[in-house]
Amino acid sequence: MNKCKIGFLPLYIKLYDDCGLTIRERLEPFYEKLAAAFEEDGFSVLRTSFCRIKEEFAAAVAMFEENDVDCIVTWHAAYSPSLESIETLSQTKLPVVVLDTTETFDFSPSQSPDEININHGIHGVMDMTNMLRRHGKAYAIAAGPYPQSDVVQRAGRLARIAAGANSLAGSRVGTIGGSFDGMGDFLISDEELQERFGVTAVYARGNELSAFADAVTEEEISTEIDRDLDTCQVLAPFSRETHAKTVKNCLAVRKWLEQEKLDAFTVNFREIRPENGLTVMPFMEACKAMARGIGYAGEGDVLTAALTGALMRGFGDVSFVEIFCPDWKGGSLFLSHMGEFNMALSADKPEIKEIPFVFGDAEDPVVCYGCYQPGDAVFVNIFKDTEKYNLLISPVKMLEHPDDRFTGTVRGWMQPAVPLPEFLEAISNAGVTHHSSLVYGATLAELEYFGNLLGLHVIKIK
Repeated sequence: MNKCKIGFLPLYIKLYDDCGLTIRERLEPFYEKLAAAFEEDGFSVLRTSFCRIKEEFAAAVAMFEENDVDCIVTWHAAYSPSLESIETLSQTKLPVVVLDTTETFDFSPSQSPDEININHGIHGVMDMTNMLRRHGKAYAIAAGPYPQSDVVQRAGRLARIAAGANSLAGSRVGTIGGSFDGMGDFLISDEELQERFGVTAVYARGNELSAFADAVTEEEISTEIDRDLDTCQVLAPFSRETHAKTVKNCLAVRKWLEQEKLDAFTVNFREIRPENGLTVMPFMEACKAMARGIGYAGEGDVLTAALTGALMRGFGDVSFVEIFCPDWKGGSLFLSHMGEFNMALSADKPEIKEIPFVFGDAEDPVVCYGCYQPGDAVFVNIFKDTEKYNLLISPVKMLEHPDDRFTGTVRGWMQPAVPLPEFLEAISNAGVTHHSSLVYGATLAELEYFGNLLGLHVIKIK
């Protein structure tokens, strides 16, 4: 992921300066320690002086906006009256993360009362978050001691999530072959995609993809083949010619992604044919692109592809998924797809093999497969009802199966947090689509913040 830039906003009260209190001598160095901790965590940090009154908050946030920070992280050095900051914070388009921490770890009865003024920012946090809520401004909060906890890292994670959500607007999603005929659940017009989410759909032209394919060199093909054979296990022998055809088409798509500066893409496998610019369905490029952080969804689903890309930029370990089959006995769901998954999330060395392509005029491809890593994740689905867009989120566990007999398929067994029949009833009663995203290592609170930033109605199944 790209380096995230935060505007680090310290809140203070002018009254203390007017009364001659000298607590800045402790608070300003602590602010610098916190800023340095964010930098150690990989952030670019834009600092400002302590803000006390409306004009100072307005100037600081304007500076953040001018410098294109991804997120504002606030820290209450002391109590700060919310009416001094709320107008600026509620009106900026920048997302807000609240860092709620103080310098003194032990505030037991044995502590000196002199520490009160140094450590009383909490009620300023409560004042401000109340007003943020009243003004409908989405925010997230990380609370805890520093350096005795991971509070800075958790605040940083929220900042990256906010950056990911904000990246959806302005993103570009490519589509090869348009949408699969007859699939209606994920359909969205180009106009609504742009107006509601700020996402631009970019259509691949057949002559354009053909030109990119013609530009692929033998050296590029050979290098990619060697990389495939090094990083993947071959399940059954196939010819170098078949592998080369697959690689050539995949590299043509990669060149198109790079040329158009696309953040995500989708392919309708039914429309892969020479007149549309490709002779082989680029399954492997979908797998590799997701591993590089480019969003993807199948069958022409531009919205899920764009969302998956934004989730990747916010969370990292994400894949496009489909629920295929219920394991009623084991209480889990079999996740699969024809040949598209984030190969970086494979539990073992990814597998490759040639398959017969019987769904259209394309030639037989070499396809990448694997089993999803075990671990905690969140199931995510974006969908529209009669009047609004929703984000359904649910904690799940990806299971480990040592008796896996599904080698040579995209596969994973997902166990919901509620009984399987209840989960299936709940998601279909909500109205989800059959295309989803799987986010490893995330929490419901983080995904809820992500959804709130996008103005989505968040539905939780837990």
